[in-house]
Amino acid sequence: MTPPAPELTLPEELLLLALDPLRGKPHCAGRYLEYGTAGATLRELEFQGRVTGQGGRTRVTGPSAPPDPFLAQVLGSLSDPGVGALAGGVDTPRWIRRTAPHVEELCLEHLVRRSVLRRETHRLLGLLPYHRHPAVDPALTLAVRDRFTAAEAAGFPDPRSRALAALVSAIGLSGTVSRGGLRDRWAMRGLVDQDWAADAVHWNVRRDRANRRRRSHLSGGSGSSGGD
Repeated sequence: MTPPAPELTLPEELLLLALDPLRGKPHCAGRYLEYGTAGATLRELEFQGRVTGQGGRTRVTGPSAPPDPFLAQVLGSLSDPGVGALAGGVDTPRWIRRTAPHVEELCLEHLVRRSVLRRETHRLLGLLPYHRHPAVDPALTLAVRDRFTAAEAAGFPDPRSRALAALVSAIGLSGTVSRGGLRDRWAMRGLVDQDWAADAVHWNVRRDRANRRRRSHLSGGSGSSGGD
């Protein structure tokens, strides 16, 4: 029997679902995973009672720093409540687009420090460095996958599992982690519109796909965009 996964934040769960445990390579587009990690971090902060999202904006409601240093650093990048013009919060889709690479890097570093992932440096064409993040213990990734599968079989019965499913769908990962059929993946897609952070993530994914199609059209190619 697979051992239960340790307590993980929502962005950590998403990363463990998205990364191949042996090669450390994402199962979806890297940029989409960055968006998803940023959106998952906002939802984790909401679950902890520190932010709220509505009308395309994220507002800080509990500015005291959480004990998790990664979450504390991200919370510090958001507006404090009641500070002049910033009292209305930040534009969620734009915040995700602007900060996604930094937020994902912070989360990956946190997982490496906790010995959940390890960092490997490779070089493209022997010159340009890039990183991969395989699991220290692949059984942990399996446990997270098993927990997601159990939640899917139960219809994602709680807010946290629904938020994770919505983020999985928003970044185009459902085809990899879902154990159901097309109907189940469409049900997950329906959760995206019900989740303010996943909806903001998907807005950025759609924008990237539209930009790619536009560039392909201008160059005379035939661009394609993956499904959700």
